[in-house]
Amino acid sequence: MWSLITILISLILLVVLAMRGFTIIVIAPAVSLVVMLLNQMPILETFQDVYMSGFINYVKNYFLIFLFAAMFGKFMDDSGAARTIAQYLLRVLGKKSKLRVLISIMVVCAFLTYGGVSLFVVVFAILPIAKPIFKEMDIPWHLFIAAFFTGIATFTMTMLPGTPAIQNIIPITYLGTTVTAGAWIGLTATVAVIAFNIWYMKYALKKSEQRNETYASMKNLEQSDDPSLTADKYANKKLPNLFVSLTPPLLLLLLLNVFKVEVLYTLMITVVITSLVFWRYIDAKKKTLNIGATNAVLPIINTSADVGYGAVIAATAGFTVFQDMIADIPGNPLVSLYVATTLLAGITGSSSGGLGIAMETLTDTYLKLGVNPEAFHRVASIASGGLDALPHNGAVITTLVVTGLTHKDAYKHVFVTAVLAPIIAAIPALLVAITFY
Repeated sequence: MWSLITILISLILLVVLAMRGFTIIVIAPAVSLVVMLLNQMPILETFQDVYMSGFINYVKNYFLIFLFAAMFGKFMDDSGAARTIAQYLLRVLGKKSKLRVLISIMVVCAFLTYGGVSLFVVVFAILPIAKPIFKEMDIPWHLFIAAFFTGIATFTMTMLPGTPAIQNIIPITYLGTTVTAGAWIGLTATVAVIAFNIWYMKYALKKSEQRNETYASMKNLEQSDDPSLTADKYANKKLPNLFVSLTPPLLLLLLLNVFKVEVLYTLMITVVITSLVFWRYIDAKKKTLNIGATNAVLPIINTSADVGYGAVIAATAGFTVFQDMIADIPGNPLVSLYVATTLLAGITGSSSGGLGIAMETLTDTYLKLGVNPEAFHRVASIASGGLDALPHNGAVITTLVVTGLTHKDAYKHVFVTAVLAPIIAAIPALLVAITFY
């Protein structure tokens, strides 16, 4: 039990340090060291054989996927294709009401992320469009977060079959499944999370109106109006038309879902085609290539650092106690699988990191229990997107900084849309998994 307590201590320490702005690259080994000391584990051997094994295995398995996905996102960004798609969708969806605007932002973000565009590309593509609309419609700026996180961090990340998100790709390595595995489970969760979050956006908008909040009356913190963050870099740029802009994302989805091309080959082909299609729309071609490649480094190092910390946790006696506690959860093993995975995502503050640890440490156990691999894939993927979006999550912190908001201003929207809603949506999804798989 002492070992289990040390895991909780390390988690609290990790959250506190992340909230204070320290990078996970520093936090993960530091907190791992605390775990080693409190559990009397040999420090040098544990770092070399356990922490670095978890770290290196994740890089080995997913670096190329991160690399080509980052390059694809950079081409979509610098060419202006992501901006073209966003503008078109917002124009079609319209702005007849404040709720309509929030739903439109959600749809734009969902379309782009389902098409393989990184959430960090999406936020910079949508910000210069969203802020003038929010100002014109007099919508408090903090509500942008509710629409944004619904679009980028829920159904297109873990639930919707066929999504190219890393959270849908990781289980394939361990289970031999495809990106459409457990389709009905994922579709059930998708319907539930969209319905809940649209209700919440309506509720949050009504509450905001009752408080007499407007765009002008809110601080919109100085940083949110910082020209370096919200300046429209596409203002004087020739953008590709809608047909050209849609070609690469649609190609990616067709190769992955219709022709069932292996994920890495799909991304490689898509990057080559994307570079050819958008070449003339990109001004600094060498810079785009270089930055696109280097954009893959920080995300995978951050996640690998998380996975290394998780590997140290998994090597403690307390983790065995944790596994036993999870295994004792009554009912279908898919329920305990969900609980274990979502807790690991919460511990690491990373959906892909928590999912990577879960697949590494729990796969053999649950397959031996007779869990259907397709149900395993989708339930684990859905479970990774919930507690991962706690305040210390890197994407949460980055998005708040970029939008000029703070945890106090807007984290409540993140919590409801990206933590509470996916957990609620998992309930009917688990019922479908248990009944039909």
